[in-house]
Amino acid sequence: MRAPATQRLVSLDALRGFDMCCILGLTAAVEAVLGRFLPQSPLTAVLKTQFAHVDWAGLHFEDLIFPLFLFISGAAMAFSVPRRLERETQTAVIKHLIVRALVIFALGVIYSGGLSRGWDEVRWLGVIQRIGIASAAAGLLSIWLDGRGLAIATAVLLVGYWLLLSFVPVPGFGAGDFAEGRNLANYLDSIWLPGRKYDGDHDPEGILSTLPAIGTALLGLLAGNWLSRDMEPRRKVGGLLLAGVALLAAGWAWHPFFPVVKKLWSSSFVLVTAGWSAILLAGFYWTIDVRGWRRWCEPFVWVGANPISLYLAAGMGAFRTVNQRIVGPLSAEWAWVGSITVFVLMLLTARWLYRRGILLRV
Repeated sequence: MRAPATQRLVSLDALRGFDMCCILGLTAAVEAVLGRFLPQSPLTAVLKTQFAHVDWAGLHFEDLIFPLFLFISGAAMAFSVPRRLERETQTAVIKHLIVRALVIFALGVIYSGGLSRGWDEVRWLGVIQRIGIASAAAGLLSIWLDGRGLAIATAVLLVGYWLLLSFVPVPGFGAGDFAEGRNLANYLDSIWLPGRKYDGDHDPEGILSTLPAIGTALLGLLAGNWLSRDMEPRRKVGGLLLAGVALLAAGWAWHPFFPVVKKLWSSSFVLVTAGWSAILLAGFYWTIDVRGWRRWCEPFVWVGANPISLYLAAGMGAFRTVNQRIVGPLSAEWAWVGSITVFVLMLLTARWLYRRGILLRV
């Protein structure tokens, strides 16, 4: 599907940056400061809960961070793929998307330890690998399908995943059991996923759950397509808000029959998180690209311009190592200072890269 090339939205970079900041220390710093100075505050208790993953079923703010990134990656495809199609042949664009996915996948394997522990301990599927697979799938489908086709593909993935987990029996547990270790997704990982799994014999970024994760990226792509249309901005914002509320309602209505579970990437989880993502995107788009209020989001734009490189640097301990050299060992009473300096170091690095036009994208 060829859409007119559209100028890149600052709101997409800012929302991506906000999401990455939450991953790279913002929530940790907020929680550390509140825990030190307002330990008994109801706000501290609420945020402490929201900044931690749910054990299994349900949704906290922390559970939204990863699907929000996938949603934004899909939305960005609505702008990047048409621009590339204007300059290159379709074959070249397809090749680019596939090569990009392979590079991101390889970075994910390296980030998770690579071959350092031997072939049997390689984590073949993980967060970065899922980003590469899902965003590439969304980009490829955007070339071949129109808006209706993309919506149908999303529905097929989500409904098909629900049908598989609901009606295909798991040895020893039967069909329709969504508990950890008793469902079809976990069972297939235990049999077919080689190497090291995050949760013992199964992985939250496993084989079967990659299918609905593609659905998350496709919903983001549909949101991006909506924003790329030539229409009045208020209508774009209203459409995103309406879609967000509808997705939230549909997801929670599905919850009693197919629970909202991040570690399964359940279809209801896809709808609920896409609903919140659409609402956040509407707010960022209206504030930044329509109203032009951009000064407040500059740090988010710095981070959003280099998300993968900053994530890799943080995951490999770069900011923590420099922080230890600067502040040294801290007592429990002053641990909050370390949380802040780690986050500030990441922001300063992002600013340095952005101001010099160093965009380490894949």
